[in-house]
Amino acid sequence: MKTVCTAGTPLDEWIFFFSVSAGNLTFNSIMCGQQLERFVAFWTLVFIRIVTGLAGEGRSVWKKDPYFSPVSETQMFLYDTFPKEFLWGVGMGAFQVEGSWRKDGKGSSVWDHFIHSEFRDADSTDASSDSYTLLDKDLSALDFLGVTFYQFSISWSRLFPTGVVAAPNEKGLQYYNTLIDSLLYRNIDPVVTLYHWDLPLMLQEKYGGWKNESVIDIFNDYATFCFQTFGDRVKYWITIHNPYLVAWHGYGTGIHAPGERGKITTVYSVGHNLIKAHAKVWHNYKKHFQPYQKGMMSIVLGSHWIEPNKSEDALDISKCQQSMERVLGWFAKPIHGDGDYPEELKNEFSFLPRFTEDEKNYVKGTADFFAFSFGPNNFKPPNTLPKMGQNLSLNLREVLNWIKLEYNSPRILIAENGWFTDSHVKTDDTTAIYMMKNFINKVLQAIKYDNIDVFGYTAWSLLDGFEWQHAYNIRRGLFYVDFKSKKKERIPKSSALYYKQIIRENGFFPRESTPSLQAQFSCDFSWGITESVLKAESVASSPQFCDSSLYLWNITGDGLLHKVKGVKLKTRPAQCTDFVSIKKQLDLLEKMKVTHYRFALDWSLILPNGDLSVVNRQVLRYYRCVISEVLKLNVQSMVTLYYPTHAYLGLPGPLLQTGGWLNQSTAYAFQDYAALCFRELGDLVKLWITINEPNRLSHVYNRSSNDTYRAAHNLLIAHAMAWKIYDEQYRSFQYGKVSLSLHSDWAEPANPYFESHSKAADRFLQFEIGWFADPIFKTGDYPATMREYIGFKNRKGLSYSSLPSFTSEEKQLVKGAADFYALNHFTTRFVIHEPQNGSQYEFDHDIQFLQDITCLSSPSRLAVVPWGVRKVLKWIKKTYGDIDIYITANGIDDQSLDNDELRNYYLGKYIQEVLKAYYIDKVKIKGYYAFKLTEEKSKPRFGFFTSDSNGKPSVKFYNNLISNNGFPADYSVCDPPYQEKQCSFCLFISQKKPLIFFACCLFSTLILLLTIIVFHKRKRRKRFKAKSIQRICVSG
Repeated sequence: MKTVCTAGTPLDEWIFFFSVSAGNLTFNSIMCGQQLERFVAFWTLVFIRIVTGLAGEGRSVWKKDPYFSPVSETQMFLYDTFPKEFLWGVGMGAFQVEGSWRKDGKGSSVWDHFIHSEFRDADSTDASSDSYTLLDKDLSALDFLGVTFYQFSISWSRLFPTGVVAAPNEKGLQYYNTLIDSLLYRNIDPVVTLYHWDLPLMLQEKYGGWKNESVIDIFNDYATFCFQTFGDRVKYWITIHNPYLVAWHGYGTGIHAPGERGKITTVYSVGHNLIKAHAKVWHNYKKHFQPYQKGMMSIVLGSHWIEPNKSEDALDISKCQQSMERVLGWFAKPIHGDGDYPEELKNEFSFLPRFTEDEKNYVKGTADFFAFSFGPNNFKPPNTLPKMGQNLSLNLREVLNWIKLEYNSPRILIAENGWFTDSHVKTDDTTAIYMMKNFINKVLQAIKYDNIDVFGYTAWSLLDGFEWQHAYNIRRGLFYVDFKSKKKERIPKSSALYYKQIIRENGFFPRESTPSLQAQFSCDFSWGITESVLKAESVASSPQFCDSSLYLWNITGDGLLHKVKGVKLKTRPAQCTDFVSIKKQLDLLEKMKVTHYRFALDWSLILPNGDLSVVNRQVLRYYRCVISEVLKLNVQSMVTLYYPTHAYLGLPGPLLQTGGWLNQSTAYAFQDYAALCFRELGDLVKLWITINEPNRLSHVYNRSSNDTYRAAHNLLIAHAMAWKIYDEQYRSFQYGKVSLSLHSDWAEPANPYFESHSKAADRFLQFEIGWFADPIFKTGDYPATMREYIGFKNRKGLSYSSLPSFTSEEKQLVKGAADFYALNHFTTRFVIHEPQNGSQYEFDHDIQFLQDITCLSSPSRLAVVPWGVRKVLKWIKKTYGDIDIYITANGIDDQSLDNDELRNYYLGKYIQEVLKAYYIDKVKIKGYYAFKLTEEKSKPRFGFFTSDSNGKPSVKFYNNLISNNGFPADYSVCDPPYQEKQCSFCLFISQKKPLIFFACCLFSTLILLLTIIVFHKRKRRKRFKAKSIQRICVSG
């Protein structure tokens, strides 16, 4: 065994080897050092690190598990509650909202001077939200939310106009006393920040601000006064809010007050003084006030978060670690770590100020908890952040884990968190809701799954106010304030309503999903698999059985087949299995164990001219072969006549040249094509889909909305005429059913607090589904909602769209022209009302989609929202009556080729919701078809099989759902009887005749060979015995 020693590491980094033998753990150690004390010390350190979170090991956050599951419960949105004692608060900075900058003896701050010299619209900042004179309105806003604490800052220059402690400004003192007393009266704890960037101007002009160490003592005097005056009522103190931004933007980039664009040495000198100022105030409080005031103190440290380009790349991970150390570690390591700056920072910047050993001990541990800020100010402007070529991220949970690992699992207060909206947004701050939902749930996950000790959360901010370098160009408040109004009412935004709900429930409760159901579908339920257009082979792939000639290959080295003259072989009639592609399909379907197979014909191949003048009989024969061979597997076919996509419209060339679906003659051509298919294939097909997703052809006919509506109108007529042909000419003896398949995703209002979003969601369903479903299943005409809304936009001059009108004959033709409702459902769309101008179908319904970042989603960004399928099924039943429903496509893309866990999760959850709709809501669901059989190259991976026909684990998962016919409890009501089991065995025998015959021949040959061998061995033994006896006799 080789001894390994590493120089320059703690305790010389002993290397230990473990081996397990015969159930016993054998411990072998090789130490570079002889003293037992060092051995004990090392393992004591290891034990402490494990218990406290492995301090200094933050880089391990980026080392991802190679077997990480995309559907791990620990990574998905968590419905749970926070600890009972968890603190909910809201925060605000004095300069942002107080206003009254010259009122009642207040002195000027660096920000007062900065905005009046640097900002064009300086006058508008004087009043802001005017919290100084409208305190009662702020308190009412706090009452509305139901928070347990309010984090606010004291304006240093409002108490002491020059910054130097002398006789305080009585009006300012009265304001803060009233604020604190009013909070306590409401059982709201004040969390008081001493310094939130508004340094008294006099200190900047006289001393140079935080560049001068003299300000440290002046700050301590100011803090002492606050402790003496307010400390009996304040239990949580913050010394400085986000010192990184003070140093970096105040004295470096110059985008914050005092606006200095100094040298990098100045930036780090300012940071050094801020750390020392904090430490001095902390020791002051600890020694003179905490013993009887019993309060706690910290400093708010802010940071971004960053992810490596490649999680397996050690260099990228090191760059991420360096990025965090340059921002958060700059202040956190001295205060929450060992009292000194990160090694990387010291090595990089030789000019970095140095702490003496006494200073290290003085600074180290000067915080009773870790107060953390994570918001837009920590990310903007992005070009000022040390990204090190890596990627910025908003993953709050990850940065909390980094803090835990770097700084010995501290208690953490989220002291600032939230996002922003544009200045024109008033109360409908929907984006802020989803950001809040994501951030707070990440905190909950960190508490529940990672054992991180987060004890409180501060939403930022209470009111709209002055947002530093952005002035009033963005808003961050939970309450909207019209700065130009006199009353400046605090109007709750939707984010305020949402935060109030979270506080009331102390977490998140699922509102849409219900407990899993143990039940089964009906015994005649159709379990299917969907495929898109089958490309027919015009010539059989195996012609050797119908060609009597014998061929030799490559006899001259030319790689060609050469006919052998004069030799004729026996032939047989052509068979369907001569097509290799059919063999492959049969093999895949057999593995799927489905009862139904949905696929589409290629209209342009069957009728290349678009009419009956040329019929490709070979292609028709191919499709008939598919259907007949599939039937031999006891699998019924659901055949789609026309399957257009955005990339391939699928029309015969001549029809495309005459305008496609903009030309009504295409509808009549489709009628002839459908009649041909019914005649040639209908004896084998019981379920027909005329057109797949005609409500998605707006992506193709999008030159104008009128083009879109005209094409849709002709598609409806085409479908209705095809249905009528079948109903009148073929149904009586073919006994099939015909419908069309509509894309039917559910729409959910993105913001449940706004009626306009609910109306937008309903409007989406009418424009997306009702557009085709209403004429067929309801009225024979387009939805009234659709006509009325387009008319409303026309009258406003916002659109010149016009829906076509049905004649009375067309209404009669279309109404009722379907035997069942067929839907393709993939996801749920979160819908926002967004007024739009222009004559486009997409503009007519005035909606935008929002991506819920808290939802599990696929690589193509399909949100996994299982309850959406149940909602849309209930909506169809409510809107169109108790009709038969087939789910003709449902699935998700999954990048994995060998472990498609996302697809398994999706199937299990969605089919569970379909079962609830069937069993609880009594929706007449007749079948479920998973999408899709095989995936296509260079496209999202929706397939159960790869393009090379390799099966994925989801095949077996779907098999189990089919064999159980749902989610049975202890037994299945649909178990096949003994006779049926016997028949399935017979079916297997009949399908595998050639293989079984070959196996029998091989087995017989082996038996014969063994018999001959045994016979000859026995014969040789007899001869040997006879010769032996003869020799004995002769010798005798």
